[in-house]
Amino acid sequence: MWQTIASRENNPIDPIVVTVGSIHGGTKHNIIPDEVKMQLTVRTYKADVRDRVLAAISQIAKGVASAGGVPADRMPAVTVLNEGLPATYNNPELTRRLVTVWKRALGDENVQMVDPTMGGEDFSEYSLADHSIPAVDFHIGAVDPAKIAEYKKEGKELPSLHSSKFAPVPEHGHYRNDDSGAGVNEEIGREAS
Repeated sequence: MWQTIASRENNPIDPIVVTVGSIHGGTKHNIIPDEVKMQLTVRTYKADVRDRVLAAISQIAKGVASAGGVPADRMPAVTVLNEGLPATYNNPELTRRLVTVWKRALGDENVQMVDPTMGGEDFSEYSLADHSIPAVDFHIGAVDPAKIAEYKKEGKELPSLHSSKFAPVPEHGHYRNDDSGAGVNEEIGREAS
């Protein structure tokens, strides 16, 4: 039912993600539990869209319970444990400057621009809600280049950071911190002066 929020109650140009991450209830297969707890993650780019999604979750939970004959005193309690974080906003001017620096330090072929994602990230707090502090969230490759080539060849996407299949190679890093990290810092220093 949760996916109907995206398909029926949302403007398709305002992306949303509703993920059921956890369901816990009961202790045995043949006993109906008194309580079931479901944990969801909601991701949006806009605060007003998030508010509508949270309201829809509550409405659907109570509507399904009511249709199933659940008495009023046993209706689902929908609790928002974390108000969530605002979407991460990359400052366009700072992004442009850093991309120039990264390409110069790492090579054009090693810097890729990617489309926005709906990943949950607290990085947005660095630039504050009003974006008064310019910030850029960037990712450094941590996957073996051979694995990247294999996935591309097979037309598959690599597992994301929060996937149980994500497998970085910590000691391998695509770029060694001592070489490219210092080079990037040096370039940033030159750019700033």
